[in-house]
Amino acid sequence: MLLWLVVAYLVVSIGIGLYAATRVHNARDYITAGRNLPMIVVLAMVFATWFGAETVLGISATFLEEGFHGLISDPLGASACLILFGLIFARPLYRMNLLTLGDFFRMRYNRTTELVLSICIVLSYLGWVAAQVTALGLVFNVLSGELVSMNQGMLIGAGVVLVYTLFGGMWSVAMTTFVQMIVIVIGLIWVTWIAGDMAGGFNSVISKAAAEGKFEFLPTLDLVDMVAWFAAFATMALGSIPQQDVFQRVNSSKNETIAVWGTTLGGVSYFFFAAVPLFLAYTANIIDPGMVERLMEEDSQLILPTLILQYMPFYAQVIFFGALLSVIMSTASGTLLAPSVTFSENVLRGFFPGMGDRVFLMSTRITVVVFTVLVTWYATSTESTIHQMVENAYRVTLAGAFVPLAAGLFWKRANNLGAALAIILGLSTWILFELFVPEGDVEPQLYGLAASALGMLVGGLLGPKPHHRPHMGGHHAAAGTYHTHR
Repeated sequence: MLLWLVVAYLVVSIGIGLYAATRVHNARDYITAGRNLPMIVVLAMVFATWFGAETVLGISATFLEEGFHGLISDPLGASACLILFGLIFARPLYRMNLLTLGDFFRMRYNRTTELVLSICIVLSYLGWVAAQVTALGLVFNVLSGELVSMNQGMLIGAGVVLVYTLFGGMWSVAMTTFVQMIVIVIGLIWVTWIAGDMAGGFNSVISKAAAEGKFEFLPTLDLVDMVAWFAAFATMALGSIPQQDVFQRVNSSKNETIAVWGTTLGGVSYFFFAAVPLFLAYTANIIDPGMVERLMEEDSQLILPTLILQYMPFYAQVIFFGALLSVIMSTASGTLLAPSVTFSENVLRGFFPGMGDRVFLMSTRITVVVFTVLVTWYATSTESTIHQMVENAYRVTLAGAFVPLAAGLFWKRANNLGAALAIILGLSTWILFELFVPEGDVEPQLYGLAASALGMLVGGLLGPKPHHRPHMGGHHAAAGTYHTHR
């Protein structure tokens, strides 16, 4: 019965997504929803950027094992990323009226920079989207009593998300996400309330967690610990900023104010609401410590689903798994669209600049299909946990893309030479340390970030001053993109 109710919910989600597809008339509608989304929808989409399988299943399990000290990258770093993007990056990028971040790299630097960094951005999504697909497989596996295998569940889940993302693009992402966020907030709070009562009440749970030191998150005064703490924080807080899904949601806003504050408030909302699955996970440790201990050794990602199935009434099971699927699909749809758009716009279209709008839209949809296949293959073949896949996703963009983006926006001396050195030194340093010193005191991507910053500084000071910079004071910068005459 529970499985069929979940299937019905999936059908409704597909229906909403396909209805949204009727608003797609051209490529810009597909990618940015016509830049027509109101504050509440943008806030919901930004919130959903991070509130996925990682938050409910990944970090909740990590919290039980390591406390908040193990969650520096997410939710602390992830929410910081959204807040920083909203307060610092959203306004100048929104004014440029671009389709992708790759467009910025081409306008500010050159085609080579656009191509290399766009490929880096696309590759970084493999782990993130794969984490959502893995979670979908886990849900179907649990709900079917293992009649549906993990891999089969991944195929089903990926297929559902593909259907409505393929046809509706950002309009489908926006509409389905808005509905899904309502289900998430109401559903998780309700289930957590029930679990809290079962565990002795809110105050009792918090007191026990505090007594065990679960809320300690600051590093010790040991230098190695401080560096490791900063590396975990920076990987998500900075490495996630040059990401198309964040930019795409911001860029779909109806106006500049919504772009700034929808993003900022979405980041704040994420930080506080991420505490809900953490609380829920700790109640599991109180209600059935033996189950938690067993699953921590076998598969910690199953703790919350097992708690719900074994101890919650039927209506609470329906609410939880409906909310869980909403969480996963809202994140998966946006993160599936983002790399596909980036590849079509900044890789394919660069080789075929005369591509018309209809052909471009078709190529983007084909890319969505291809990327879904690649991600599903990766998810079924990797043994990494959801948390590990997400943490690994943004190392490449931290090492290679953050400095060119930040310097390009806020440093007048940033030039082509600086961008080239930043990319080459950042990526090569990261790869070398990843290969030869993966378990060092300092995370490899932090060396990459430092090398990237050095490369930009040297190039900017020694190279020629840039002849022009993109106009950031109004809505006319799109003339520099491939989409002048749309």
